[in-house]
Amino acid sequence: MKLYLDLQYFAGEKTEKATPKKRQDSRKKGQVAKSQDVNTAILLFFVFIIFIVIGSNLKNSMMTLYEKFFTEYIKLPVTENSLHDVLIEASIEMAKTLAPIMAIAIVAGLASNFLQIGFLFTTKPLEMKLNKLDPIQGAKRIFSARALVELVKSLLKITVVGTITFAILWMNKGEMMMLAAKDVNSALAFFGNMTITMGIAASIALLIISVIDYTYQRYDYEKNIKMSKNDIKDEYKNIEGNPLIKSKIKEKQRQMAMRRMMSEIPQADVVITNPTHYAIAIKYNENKADAPYVVAKGVDFVAFRIREIAKANNVTLVENRPLARALYDQIEINEVINEDFFQAVAEILAYVYQLKRKA
Repeated sequence: MKLYLDLQYFAGEKTEKATPKKRQDSRKKGQVAKSQDVNTAILLFFVFIIFIVIGSNLKNSMMTLYEKFFTEYIKLPVTENSLHDVLIEASIEMAKTLAPIMAIAIVAGLASNFLQIGFLFTTKPLEMKLNKLDPIQGAKRIFSARALVELVKSLLKITVVGTITFAILWMNKGEMMMLAAKDVNSALAFFGNMTITMGIAASIALLIISVIDYTYQRYDYEKNIKMSKNDIKDEYKNIEGNPLIKSKIKEKQRQMAMRRMMSEIPQADVVITNPTHYAIAIKYNENKADAPYVVAKGVDFVAFRIREIAKANNVTLVENRPLARALYDQIEINEVINEDFFQAVAEILAYVYQLKRKA
């Protein structure tokens, strides 16, 4: 009895890798191996890169808007219409200025997601689940191993980003102290360069951390979707028990067998016909078998296709009604003909070989 219970326990233990169907079902539910840090790092990196490209234009646009506000807008009478016009014009200018940054952020966000999980659209994670309101389950999630990993990861990110930021500022402290003697443009250029340098350095560091995090997320995902031996058996039974799936599998197998059979006809020595209802392709290869064997057979439409392929590949067609019918009923594909048909088939093959020699 104890042995039986032990076997039941081990059969229910999740030790097996997930099957393709389990992976597909998990994916449909939105359960995938994904690191949010990868998205953040890639997004930050490309945003700061775009700052390098459009930094001067961004400064000019901001300065123009600033000058316009203190030279033109401030002189306008304070009315509802004037405030509306100023707000609309300022919003349009800001939108034009920030559009490249928003565009690159959207593209980077989509690309980073696609890089990790491919194309996936599902609303399952947004569905309301009452078990999420369970305080006991919530406490378990707060004090779980995953929560501890997330805490360590957050502390690591804060430490790394803070260290990089401080190091860059410390290396440029001398130049920063001299900013009081420089003009506004020089000061803006310095702080802009410092911001971009710190941003790119921090995003690269976050990208390295995100690779480690993605590896952990992948490991955790594989662990969570593991299956027990009983789960695999139940899944197999469900698949096999579905008549629609079984019919699709059989249809696929039939199509593959048909294509394989048709591909053998050009190598046949002869096709014995009924002449219209039956067609049996025979081949003799002494290296493969001691006697001739059937490479293809069929009735009606399949027989018609066998004859068409044989004609297209110059395979000889020989009409023999009783032999064609008997071979179709008694010999399967890739099966050697039995002794009852040796003489009849040998005569036909001898006739075919004689025709080939004459040709």
